Amino acid sequence: MATIKDTAEEWEIRASETPFVGNKTSVRTDDVVMPDGSVARRDYQVHPGSVAVLALDAQDRVLVIRQYRHPVRQKLWEIPAGLLDVPGENPLHAAQRELYEEAHVKAEDWRVLADVYTTPGGCDEAVRIFLARDLSEADGQRFEVEDEEADMELARVPVADLVRGVLAGDLHNNCLVVGVLSLVAARTGEGLDALRPAEAPWPARPFQA
Repeated sequence: MATIKDTAEEWEIRASETPFVGNKTSVRTDDVVMPDGSVARRDYQVHPGSVAVLALDAQDRVLVIRQYRHPVRQKLWEIPAGLLDVPGENPLHAAQRELYEEAHVKAEDWRVLADVYTTPGGCDEAVRIFLARDLSEADGQRFEVEDEEADMELARVPVADLVRGVLAGDLHNNCLVVGVLSLVAARTGEGLDALRPAEAPWPARPFQA
């Protein structure tokens, strides 16, 4: 059986422009040569990349936050996540920072659960989702939150309850859905200790270990 694996490829670009530049992301327009030789215009969001953390405690509960997301006009239950603020930033370090800032928690055991493109038809965002275990309260003062994060709620929810919520259509956040279902799949497969190490290569967002 052939190996099922995504592969790198880049079609010819005849012209490219950036009609919008925002605070963290921008919009790019490329004229791309199609297989039949025609040229099609493709608009997409350019994104620095993100990390997310499925933090699992000793009672088999996942640390989740509830946050307002303006584009979808909903408060979503999510796992801690954030942008790769610096090009080439080590994603593990970014994930540890986000877990500290959003939940004031640290973890001793880190693994890679999944690497995903959130919306590859219209955005180049790549997200690395980590599994964090052996949790404890972080030292020092809590991080000062602002904007949407000032209204965040924090909870610890059993894995089984999150799975039911995903399958019932009650939970929609991409990283939570992928993270929780990947956790269950890993457990029923080769086990959590067989997951990739925390600093496994990530071609979508190369970094220095």
